[in-house]
Amino acid sequence: MRLFIGILFVVVAIVIGVSFIPPFWANYQFEDAIKTEALMATNSTKSEDAIRDSVFKRAQDFGVPLDKEKIKVQHIGQNGTGSVTIEAPYTVTVNIPGYPVVLNFDAMTTNKGVF
Repeated sequence: MRLFIGILFVVVAIVIGVSFIPPFWANYQFEDAIKTEALMATNSTKSEDAIRDSVFKRAQDFGVPLDKEKIKVQHIGQNGTGSVTIEAPYTVTVNIPGYPVVLNFDAMTTNKGVF
């Protein structure tokens, strides 16, 4: 009986891991990408719309289900003298057999210029 419970526990752990790891890994990669985007945009003359387009493309690259309209970009100043804030909230539904789980992610970053 203990062997059966042990095997069942391992199977459940594997199913949960396989279900939850991909959305969290995609979020980690996406947050890293928007941090890089904010850093680059702070030191450039990119418009807010161009930054939003770039963030949306990165979301698609990582399979993040993000609506372009929900991406908020605030670019103050230019060429290293201001700041860039990017907010990109989204949700992912993970379907564990018999129990769907909604994960809310709030990818956000702010980068301030040198001056």
